[in-house]
Amino acid sequence: MRILFVNQSPAQKSDRKELYDVDDVTRLLNSYASPGTTIDIGFPDNFEGSEVFMKLGAASGLNGLHHMMETPAIVRKIFWAAENGYDAVISSNTFDPGVDGGRLAVEIPVIGLLRCSLHAATTLSDRVGITVPLDTHVPYTRRIIRSYGMERFVTDVKPIGIYGEDAAQVKDQIFEVTVKLIKSMVANGAEIIIPLGGALIPYVVNPDDLARECGVQVLNTKAIGIRFAEACVALKMTQSAITYPRANLKYSDFSTKL
Repeated sequence: MRILFVNQSPAQKSDRKELYDVDDVTRLLNSYASPGTTIDIGFPDNFEGSEVFMKLGAASGLNGLHHMMETPAIVRKIFWAAENGYDAVISSNTFDPGVDGGRLAVEIPVIGLLRCSLHAATTLSDRVGITVPLDTHVPYTRRIIRSYGMERFVTDVKPIGIYGEDAAQVKDQIFEVTVKLIKSMVANGAEIIIPLGGALIPYVVNPDDLARECGVQVLNTKAIGIRFAEACVALKMTQSAITYPRANLKYSDFSTKL
């Protein structure tokens, strides 16, 4: 089984640093998969407006606009994956960019980590706490959850306040801040925690370490997405063609101009 993890933005130019080491993360993702499953990281083609992500990130102002700019390129990469032998696609970003569009374009399962983890959390508990990297993620996250009809299950969406390409260098700080945040959410009624922002958790901080420190389950969004994608492929499940009616398209249709 082959699963493509689609990154939210194009591969960085040689003079810029990725938020994470691609080889290290590829090994980590494959450690979550079952024997016989291969996880590859894919990047959308560069596109006009891709600089929005860099500018918002540099200003610690990631508010969802970059995901709106990225969606066409992500959908195009999802379509490419379906035509190149992948059995499923996961949008690697935990805010589900491109997922709905991808589902309208292909028959193979397209998985969004937020939606998938949120349903797993509500299967295992009644009240969910969500951490996000930045203040600007909070209203955006609430809008997504509301669009999923899941807001009644969520007690809090709270920011860690740390993000960026140097996150690994402040791992201990991220851990300490997140532990305090999670404990405050549990005190407010949260029974299980979903950490959004995979560049922090699990890529820098292991959610299992947070769970041990806080005494509450902290879900691994990447692992959940991978195992659910595997289940979809094994059980021949995919997004409903009634919910997501598909047209007969070619890869070139996604780049041809009128």
